[in-house]
Amino acid sequence: MKAVVMAGGEGTRLRPMTSSMPKPLLPVANMPIMEHVLRLLKRHGLSDTVVTVQFLASLVKNYFGDGEELGMHLTYANEETPLGTAGSVKNAEDALKDDSFLVISGDALTDFNLSELIEFHRSKNALVTVCLTRVPNPLEFGITITDDEGRVERFLEKPTWGQVFSDTVNTGIYVMEPEVFDYVAAGESVDWSSDVFPQLLKEGKRVYGYVAEGYWEDVGTHESYGKAQADVLDGKVEVELDGFEISPGVWVAEGAEVDPEAILRGPLYIGDYAKVEAGVEIREHTVLGSNVVVKRGAFLHKAVVHDNVYIGPQSNLRGCVVGKNTDVMRAARIEDGAVIGDECLVGEESIIGANVRVYPFKTIEAGAVVNTSVIWESRGQEHLFGVRGVSGILNVEITPELAVRLAGAYATTLKKGATVTIARDHSRGARALKRAMISALQTSAIDVRDLENVPMPVARQHTARGSAGGIFLRTTPGVPDSLDILFFDERGADLSQAGQRKLDRVYARQEYRRAFPGEIGDLTFPSSVFDGYAGNLLRAVDTTGVREAGLKVVVDTAHGSAGLVLPSILGRLGVEALTVSGGLDEARPTEDAEERRAGLARLGELVASSRAAFGVRFDPVGERVAFVDELGRVIDDDRALLVLLDLVAAERRSGQVALPVTTTRIAEQVAAYHGTQVIWTTTTPDDLAKAASAEGTVFGGDGRGGFVVPEFSGVLDGAAAFVRLVGLVARTQLTLSQIDARIPQAHIRRRDIATPWAAKGMVMRSVVEAAGSRLLDTTDGVRVVEADGRWTLVLPDPAEAVTHLWAEGPDDAATEALLDEWAAVVDGAGR
Repeated sequence: MKAVVMAGGEGTRLRPMTSSMPKPLLPVANMPIMEHVLRLLKRHGLSDTVVTVQFLASLVKNYFGDGEELGMHLTYANEETPLGTAGSVKNAEDALKDDSFLVISGDALTDFNLSELIEFHRSKNALVTVCLTRVPNPLEFGITITDDEGRVERFLEKPTWGQVFSDTVNTGIYVMEPEVFDYVAAGESVDWSSDVFPQLLKEGKRVYGYVAEGYWEDVGTHESYGKAQADVLDGKVEVELDGFEISPGVWVAEGAEVDPEAILRGPLYIGDYAKVEAGVEIREHTVLGSNVVVKRGAFLHKAVVHDNVYIGPQSNLRGCVVGKNTDVMRAARIEDGAVIGDECLVGEESIIGANVRVYPFKTIEAGAVVNTSVIWESRGQEHLFGVRGVSGILNVEITPELAVRLAGAYATTLKKGATVTIARDHSRGARALKRAMISALQTSAIDVRDLENVPMPVARQHTARGSAGGIFLRTTPGVPDSLDILFFDERGADLSQAGQRKLDRVYARQEYRRAFPGEIGDLTFPSSVFDGYAGNLLRAVDTTGVREAGLKVVVDTAHGSAGLVLPSILGRLGVEALTVSGGLDEARPTEDAEERRAGLARLGELVASSRAAFGVRFDPVGERVAFVDELGRVIDDDRALLVLLDLVAAERRSGQVALPVTTTRIAEQVAAYHGTQVIWTTTTPDDLAKAASAEGTVFGGDGRGGFVVPEFSGVLDGAAAFVRLVGLVARTQLTLSQIDARIPQAHIRRRDIATPWAAKGMVMRSVVEAAGSRLLDTTDGVRVVEADGRWTLVLPDPAEAVTHLWAEGPDDAATEALLDEWAAVVDGAGR
């Protein structure tokens, strides 16, 4: 049997290490990752190997040659352009078409028993066997589900936390029959997991999964690169080390000179012909490459030093990576997480701060203190996006520097000359940082439309009118000292998960586009923004019968920007409106839960005393609304969703409504009663927007005061929901309390359980296993449906070490019992 080693990836997340070196050549314990892979193949009798190459292909070919030194026979299949995981193997079809073959990545460290994998493949007479393993964090991998016989039932490529229903992932190691090439188009970019395997499953082909025991690490990030080094030295992975173990855990390669007065605290590795002088202290998990010189008094701990590096006297290296041919001069200090590229000079007594990236061929001057990466700007945090976009404490986490870098990264994901719409709430912090982001956008060849202070729905709608994307800055709801930076796509909807990942990657690589002087973007200030929005809204939403009904409503704008657009709407709508809390207050750009409750209570009193049809209260940016009925009673957000759903469905009598899976199933009863159908979505705003924008959708909502009016736009819009409610109440001539009374009561509860990040995948697998034969819905997280219709949803939080649980039963006691049952499962698996 032949093997295929895929070695064409760029390894962009590992820059600057991979700026001048292909990822498969990165050394682990002073040996390229790909050499570890080739030696594993040879141990299992796979000496005849094809290597697929693309990025810096000549370096891979020059290093390994024809494989003679390893006792193997290597040939190469070169890609002119990236062809994807399947396309690259298809490119080598001529060498593989006669027999079964094994595919393995050239940049993943493993000691799996490949012979057992091959034997399993043959015993199942499989077309494809996928090698699987279990990992604590499945987000960056493809999840695979198999039945009891090992046959693959489902693939999911790079899920979000809401889609994680197992911790069994695809390792990218496959055993295949040549017939699989019939499903791969030649010369095109094709991937196994996203393109080929789903088609094979659809046609019922024999695709099996083999869960391998042993070590596997996808060396794709700086963190995993350091972990792989430590795991090799700790003996957690079975690999060959070139050298001699002179004392427990201390490996020294041929020709190395270590002074007897040097202090060595293993496990560590010293490469061939390295020189370590007296007074040096080298501590655990340090790896020195070939020909490294470490001068007297230097201290190294968890440092990975590539070949031909000079480490000066009294220098201090902790938890860092130093690229080949670099000089680190006297008393220099390199902190944890820093990465120094190839052929750099780090001057005397300079300090490289934690997590700083210094790209190849750079000079750090003597005495310099470097806290930002030496390229354009400093690195990004591990997870940019949370549930509210990019969020943090103003001038601590969300600084002007971060705002500029973030805008530059966003601009780099767009084409030159594209237009971005930007807006803000009425806070001073948002106003200041918006100006910084505008400058970064313009200098990245982006034209900017500045709407200044407008409600968020107005910014979304304006973005959808010819912009490539949008940015909105607002105070974090309920947290006055924090700021959210939200990014929109060309539809004005929240940036998708894929878009967020793309922006995250560009930001982390710090490779921002800069415009030539003649390409600097324009800055414009659109006029008549509010009038245009109000006119479009009133033309799109049915307001028939409003003037004739003579409705009176009370509107509370919570001192927010909704008060800027409502005069343009109320004047044309034909209702008698009492508007309160209309002035903007820069000192109060948001409100906490207690202030919101007090505001709703005051609104209820005004509605009851003025005998209004109902009251509505907007959030400070006009995105969400809360309702008070004609009796002055506050309608809870989840109940308001059912009330508005009942009104819309009763009038439309057809179509579909988009709701997140956390919504009570009473919504299905209400929709079905009126002849409409519920489309369940994930809890992400972009997914709800997509479903709400689909043809035939008549309504959408998130159960938290956010409503979508599809005839106007596909995003949450408080003003649009208000106008639609006015029209519906006017035409039905029913009060909100009457509508509420005819809808069954829901018994749905939520609970949050602290879950370590490393345990989230295990938690979700435990939930699936505990469900047994019960019906599972994996739209978002895992929803377990009991035979009597009761259900529980288990959903990992994408930004915090928390797992969310929702449950619904016939009464409160049954719902609490469900929560207790599944909380025990989650808590037990997370320990």
